[in-house]
Amino acid sequence: MKLQTKIPIQKQDVKRIDYNSKIVVLGSCFSENIGNKLKYFKFQSTQNPLGILFHPKAIENLIVNAINKKEYSQNDLMFQNERWHCFDAHSSLSSIDKNEILKNLNLAILNTHQKIKDASHIFITLGTAWVYRFKESGKIVANCHKIPQKKFSKEILQVDEISDSLSAIIKLIRTVNRNVEIVFTVSPVRHIKDGFVENMQSKSHLISAIHKTIEKKKSACYFPSYEIMMDELRDYRFYSEDMIHPNKTAINYIWDKFLATWFLEETLPTLKEVDAIQRGISHKSFNENSKEHQLFLKNLNAKKTKLQEQFSFMKF
Repeated sequence: MKLQTKIPIQKQDVKRIDYNSKIVVLGSCFSENIGNKLKYFKFQSTQNPLGILFHPKAIENLIVNAINKKEYSQNDLMFQNERWHCFDAHSSLSSIDKNEILKNLNLAILNTHQKIKDASHIFITLGTAWVYRFKESGKIVANCHKIPQKKFSKEILQVDEISDSLSAIIKLIRTVNRNVEIVFTVSPVRHIKDGFVENMQSKSHLISAIHKTIEKKKSACYFPSYEIMMDELRDYRFYSEDMIHPNKTAINYIWDKFLATWFLEETLPTLKEVDAIQRGISHKSFNENSKEHQLFLKNLNAKKTKLQEQFSFMKF
């Protein structure tokens, strides 16, 4: 008896990931889930240098600024609730110190420029097609930073607008890195604050725009994170308590699909070794001074040393 439908996902006939790959992960909060997995398994990865970016216009803006090495100044900041903010960045970069946020923004832009140039793979996760436009400047913002809503107008990006934005992202990236693999996906996180119908409308715009762009450009791929969540995991037991975000089980399930699709099989033994070390590091002993625990630590350090001799970038 079949109790679940499976989405057929073929291994990509493109450059796949191993431990020599350099990966950039951009986009919505689900990109953080994938980015955290890459970090845990010690891949060479960079995620969201300006924090979580939910919609395609915010990601396009980051790419434009990174490619052009934009230098942020006080004119790009606003002061709200005793902190300095930037409309281009997530509130995780906000600061009570104006000089600190400017320093972090400019370092992030330079770092992103270099990471895009060096990347073997760039994964972009789109969360929503709904955007907020700051009325005073007419600019679409990445984050409202709890500024009163009356200062913004809310609108939904149409399929053609999103497709144009994604095409611009691909073109910009290719100006500095012709050989990178670009992969789009849609976040399975439901943006219920926009409304149930509005969330589905938003996701449909994103999916349609991605496929329109890929079919036209033939220079990017798609990974069905959203479809896996909606079809294979169509049960609230795969959601966290807020009934909006995928829970740990769902994230692990989609990660396994991601591994099978995008990673070389030769990476799996190393990945398992890293996992064993990570579990060992988090292990709590009842008696840290026992001979058994000291032997355990010695063996753990030997495993670390062996891997670090093979992959010098790994840090535990």
